[in-house]
Formats: sequence, structure tokens, C-alpha cells
Amino acid sequence: MKVIDKVDNYHDNTPTVLTIGTFDGVHIGHTEIIQRLVADAHSKNYKSCLLTFFPHPRAVLQRDLSIKLLTTLEEKGKRLESLGLDTLVIHPFSREFSRLTAREYVERILVEKLHIKKIVVGYDHRFGRNREADINELRYFSQLFDFEVEEIGPQDIDDVAVSSTKIRTALTEGSVEKANQYLGYCYQIEGVVTKGRGLGKEIGFPTANLHEIHPTKLIPAEGAYIVSAKHQGKLLRGIMNIGRNPTVGGKGLHLEVHFLEFEQELYGETLTINFHKRIRSEQKFGNLEALKNQLELDKSSAISFFKHAMLT
Repeated sequence: MKVIDKVDNYHDNTPTVLTIGTFDGVHIGHTEIIQRLVADAHSKNYKSCLLTFFPHPRAVLQRDLSIKLLTTLEEKGKRLESLGLDTLVIHPFSREFSRLTAREYVERILVEKLHIKKIVVGYDHRFGRNREADINELRYFSQLFDFEVEEIGPQDIDDVAVSSTKIRTALTEGSVEKANQYLGYCYQIEGVVTKGRGLGKEIGFPTANLHEIHPTKLIPAEGAYIVSAKHQGKLLRGIMNIGRNPTVGGKGLHLEVHFLEFEQELYGETLTINFHKRIRSEQKFGNLEALKNQLELDKSSAISFFKHAMLT
């Protein structure tokens, strides 16, 4: 898959089947769109192409700098490549770009630059200045500029439409199982293991402390989780605590993983943590012994979970 950093740097004249959007999380609804896109493009000997934007439009138009995302650009790229996409165009989103009219956007960007012969979009796709145009305007422009339009209806789970917003909400509530169901894979966080205070080791639960997490990455609700990670080709199973360590007077948010049956030091290594299930919310215990007892219970929950989970 080719990754192009802006539309002006796209120089392939091959006709494309295109889709557009932020595609945060590349969830099951997104996957449906990409799979149709790729299959259709290959059947016509066209290129499959996705146009996405960075920064997130909300960060630019609403100055919502606090927005947290499900996937970094790198994570998004890996997901899209795994689905067989030919080209990912990441266009810088700016106020100037947002002021393009719907016609300017279609003619100058989609037709002249990206050479679309077909566009595949979700039922709620909007575009142009002030998001003024919808699927009906897109169909009008398709007749004017000779390309096809395919509309994808809502992908439902239990009659609830999947969206990146719903997944973010589930994660902020700690509902990682629901988020994973919507995503179609386990939610992940990548970070670098650094040295901590060593309190976990003192009570028999040494932890890998995760830092250098991407600043836009959404971190699930505080609490204890069943997690896994890959290290040198080996699957590691464990429990993670996300919180402020109130029992020992901790400050700031900490992400600490205790791996089951693994004692090797991981300082300086980058780990990708997969979230499987939330065990409980964060608690403040009266003393370290009470904390240790709860961690033993958390560990038992994780062992029971992994006995029945099909992980690779």
C-alpha cells in the first residue's frame, strides 16, 4: 500500500475507486466499505484509494484539541493495508481546505487529482463548505463528472449503528468488550516500558510501566483489565491497571501491566497492549496487603479468562 502525504503529491493517472473519511478505528463498518472498495477496484483494474485527513477536522474547525482517537495514523495505515487497500492519501486538514465548495471539492480534488471513476461512501457522508452537501449532491456531481456512486448503509450490531463516537464512549466507560465487538478486533495501546517506583515488585506483582503513549490516543476508563501483548513472537497474558495508584499516594495517570508467568525485564522496549475485558474500577485500599489480595483475585480472573479465550 502506498501512503501519500497530501493530494498534490498523488501522481498516478490510473482510474480509482475512492472512499473518504477519517476512518478512526477502522471498525467493522469501515471494514465493510474498504472490502467492497478493494473488490470493486480490482475487478475493473482500477486502484483502490482512501482519502483521509489529519489533523482531525474537529480539532481544526471546533478547536477541539482534547479529542482522543482510536487509532494513530500508523495504526490506521496497518489496518487499511491488511484489508488490501492500494493507496492511502492523508491530506492536511485546514480551515482553507474546509472552505472549498462541494463542487470545488469534487472537481478539483476527487476528479482532477484522484481520477475517481467510482466513489463508495457511507449513508451519512457529508462534504464541502460547512458540510453542506450529502449523498444526493454527490449523485448530481457524478452525472456531471462521469463517475459512479455507491452508498453503504449502516452496519448494525443489535440494532445499534456502529460509529467511532460510540466506540470512544464505550472505552471511556470501560466497556472494552463492547468496543472490541464494534471494532472487530481488540483495542490496542502502544507504549514504551520505563522504570517505575518498584512497589509492584515489592508485593509480588512486578509491572511493566507504559509511557510515551501517543498524545491523541484514547486511554480507556481507569480500572483493572485483562490484557495481552506479543514479545519476541511470544504471547504474553496479563492484567493492567489504569489509574492514579490512590493506595500508595500516586500522582498522575499510570498504565502498569503485570504479565502472568513472565519475569523478564522489558525496560526500553515498545509493547502493544491488547485489551480483552475490564475486571473492576480502580479502588483505594486500606493497606498494601489488601491491595495484594485484590491483585490475587484479579490474577485469578485473568487465568480463568485465558483458559477459555482463543488467542494467537
